[in-house]
Amino acid sequence: MTEAYCVKCRAKRVMDNPTKVTMKNGKPATKGTCPTCGTGMYKIGG
Repeated sequence: MTEAYCVKCRAKRVMDNPTKVTMKNGKPATKGTCPTCGTGMYKIGG
């Protein structure tokens, strides 16, 4: 259950389908989608 900020909804939401990814600079991040509008969401950090 990962919370992230949705830029389109302008609110914090719980991500749908959160997956761990590594950014180009090697830092960890979590990628998912907003359950309300379907926009891609990212949360930087482990």
